Amino acid sequence: MSDDAMRGRSVARENPAHRVVVTGLGVVAPNGCGLENYTEALRTGVSGIRHIPLLEELKFACTVGGIPQGIDAMSEEYFHPEELLAMNSSHLYGCIAAVDAWMDAGLERPDPADDHVNWETGAIIGTGIGGLDTAGEKLIPFVDAGRVRRLGSTMVEQVMGSGVSARVAGLLSLGNQVTSNSSACSTGTEAIIEGCQRIRAGLAERMLCGGTEGSSHYAWAGFDSMRVLCRSHNDEPEKASRPLSASAGGFVPGSGAAILHLESLKSAQERGARIYAEVLGGAINCGGHRRGGSMTAPNADGVQRCVRDAVADAAIDPEEIDAISGHLTATGADPKEVASWAKALERSPENFPVITSTKSMIGHALGAAGALESVACVLMLREGFVHPAINCEDVHPEIEKFSASIPHEVREMPGLNTMIKAGFGFGDVNACAIFRRWAD
Repeated sequence: MSDDAMRGRSVARENPAHRVVVTGLGVVAPNGCGLENYTEALRTGVSGIRHIPLLEELKFACTVGGIPQGIDAMSEEYFHPEELLAMNSSHLYGCIAAVDAWMDAGLERPDPADDHVNWETGAIIGTGIGGLDTAGEKLIPFVDAGRVRRLGSTMVEQVMGSGVSARVAGLLSLGNQVTSNSSACSTGTEAIIEGCQRIRAGLAERMLCGGTEGSSHYAWAGFDSMRVLCRSHNDEPEKASRPLSASAGGFVPGSGAAILHLESLKSAQERGARIYAEVLGGAINCGGHRRGGSMTAPNADGVQRCVRDAVADAAIDPEEIDAISGHLTATGADPKEVASWAKALERSPENFPVITSTKSMIGHALGAAGALESVACVLMLREGFVHPAINCEDVHPEIEKFSASIPHEVREMPGLNTMIKAGFGFGDVNACAIFRRWAD
């Protein structure tokens, strides 16, 4: 993007209707449900990875994973029994996070009997795999056994890709665009960027954006068969997720949901909303499965272009980036990712931003990963710290020159101002968003 274009975009952002801020957050994570619990877990480096007996019974090579705890009790507080009958784990996580984000934004949960529709508010809530647990546990067995009539009337809404966003629309009476995106591991980040763009364009005042992924051994089985899951720390679950580490042996499957309530600055100011951060900009692209890119590997040029385009869209200088929330999955892609960050941001090891991996504590939540990590970014910006990247005491040799930028313990950063978050997914798809701390 040219300097003139950047200046023009920067001027346009001065209009409060074109600026997008975060006014609500909701999170359901393996290491903490709710903002207070999640923040404390991030700050103290608490892992949510646990041994999963079912995976061992089914002879998975990886028998650990990240599953949010206490969901059954929470669900009974949030939803009526008849609602729960039509909700699988992906729905439950996403709906709890959405309701929390809505109420955290200072909005009242609508009465189901109230016919009012929020025409200016929509949702983009994505998922990588969605209702596969329902398909595996009920749909396929019932059909194969000739029991189609026993499936019930809610089967379609549980397995359809847009089931979560549609259910959130009903819970919160949303009348703007309501949809679900699915772009593998970049899904959650992509949803945030698309919601931001819709508000910027004046097509909505508020958007609930993020991702959800259910806890399902059916979803994790394919990755186990690919031998990309960690199998070396089954007896030490909390040490299994090891991004940036020389001893990283693959990613740990995770699950959960996170939702950001995005809003035009004009709308937020008019209603006196508490503002967490501003979404400065973002970019989405694909590497085209060329130059090393494939269904399972990223094209480094595409990754770097996505980062550069996000910086340009935010109308900032790369030197303004204080910290990076990487994709960093604990695979052989980690060293290549760090190299791409350095090249795209034109930062040497001597002035490289702090870089961390939320996956070290929660595993890889697939379609929800980018949203969970984006909520972590916003919380870190608000409180002025960068959470540790745990389990990488033995930094990978190719990353060693950047080791000073890797926090092994919480790094207090009162001056933390701008964070960049990216997701690089199967299919060679990329999404990158930039957040800035809000100062009244």
